[in-house]
Amino acid sequence: MAILRLIFIILAIFLLSVGCQSSNTEQSVYTPEDFPSENIQLLEEYPHTVFYEIFVRAFYDSTDDGIGDIKGMTEKLDYLEDLGVGGVWLMPIQPSPSYHGYDVTDYYDIHPKFGTMDDFKRFVDEAHERDIKVIMDLVVNHTSYEHEWFQHALNDEDSPYRDWYIWADEDTNIRERGEWGQNLWHGIEPNQYMSVFWEGMPDLNFDHPDVREKMVEIGHFWLEDVGVDGFRLDAAKHIFPGEHEKNLDWWAEFRSEMEKVNEDVFLVGEVWDIPQVTAPYLEEGLHSTFHFDLAEMMIQAARREQGSRLVSSLLRDLNRFDQHSDDYVNATFLTNHDINRVMSELQGNEERAKMAASLLLTLPGSPFIYYGEEIGMEGQKPDEHIREPMLWYEGKSSGGQTSWITPRYNLDNDAPSVEKMQKDEDSLWHHYKTFIHLRQSQPALVLGELIEAETSGDGIISFIRKNEEQELLIIHNMSKDEQTVDIADPYKSLFFLETDESQLEDDTLHIAPYSTVILNKG
Repeated sequence: MAILRLIFIILAIFLLSVGCQSSNTEQSVYTPEDFPSENIQLLEEYPHTVFYEIFVRAFYDSTDDGIGDIKGMTEKLDYLEDLGVGGVWLMPIQPSPSYHGYDVTDYYDIHPKFGTMDDFKRFVDEAHERDIKVIMDLVVNHTSYEHEWFQHALNDEDSPYRDWYIWADEDTNIRERGEWGQNLWHGIEPNQYMSVFWEGMPDLNFDHPDVREKMVEIGHFWLEDVGVDGFRLDAAKHIFPGEHEKNLDWWAEFRSEMEKVNEDVFLVGEVWDIPQVTAPYLEEGLHSTFHFDLAEMMIQAARREQGSRLVSSLLRDLNRFDQHSDDYVNATFLTNHDINRVMSELQGNEERAKMAASLLLTLPGSPFIYYGEEIGMEGQKPDEHIREPMLWYEGKSSGGQTSWITPRYNLDNDAPSVEKMQKDEDSLWHHYKTFIHLRQSQPALVLGELIEAETSGDGIISFIRKNEEQELLIIHNMSKDEQTVDIADPYKSLFFLETDESQLEDDTLHIAPYSTVILNKG
């Protein structure tokens, strides 16, 4: 009897062990239902986080005047926290005569339509309480035509501000054209001034030491007195038009000065050019630049439902960046306030939009999401109609909804809204939320290097993300058809399965249309 009892105990322990192993294996395969979860913590690795770009005027209106404002943004911080973002980028919030704000009239204040400085400080404090960092647009290349500096300089040739701007003289070729064929010189003699963008935004003269000193002072003010965490730096390659090395020197100077105030400051620059041009900015100047080429590649991959060269092209770019810096942050995005919206670029195809988001949130870099992208808002040039009101509610509910412009897009009963999409577990909004939380909870997806994968197939984009803690094989089926992919050792363990229509059978993965599977090394 004693022997039988011993055998029974051993058998019970064995069966219990097998059962536990099966249970653990089962639990180790994540699905969208697992994200977010209280048991899965997001990694705090700022600035290696997901950012959300906000056009304040269009975002949320707390005063019922039709214009988004800072108090409205504060009301929506819980929304951003729930979505999983770790940082926000605010388009210009300083006083300006234009709707977009990129022609500043006062660098030390808040646009009165948006609120007060106290409102903004409260926003920053409440964002920080939620572990959300705040970076703001800082426009130093030019001021508004209406800025008091320029008005003094324009009306008085002896003004101390005269040399703060760039004026034509007898040797100037006033017929000179800019990078995209635009006029560079504006005004009437003897007050013809340079403006790279348009006549309402005269360029500052950064050869003047007082200009550089003033911009450093302004940066210190927003970091130290207000408490922002960094800046998105507009028109970063135009500070010295056509003088690449002088641009690099200025941003190195600016970074050094900003780090004296906040050693963790984050400076991301708009250097709209090819990687050969943007890479040197990462050496001693900017911490990050936006990766415009990658944005186009991801949109094209979603549109064409294939992208066989995407990973190899990205690796070439990253290698180029590595030659200039070992701690840069690649700012990735699909579209922004200057580019047609994702859903318009993809002709309203939500499945393709989901796959573009899946790429963005699994490739290396710090992803930037443009407001409304997560609900599939549409919009095409001119710029005003890429910046239409954020859609919060179904129907015509006006509470909080901005109306700063009459929209051309999303006008029928099928218009996307946060309220509508939050009710639908298969919506684009839930897809973004799932992949943001998936990304921010996995060390390899936040900090891992990118490695080419040997897996291939029609419509398949695959790659490896690897760091010291984790090695993951990510496989995206960009196409409308189920694909079969041969899986080689050592990636035989399922880690994330977007849909149970995908199956791993021995060495073969059957991956459902428009979906993602992640395998773990093991």
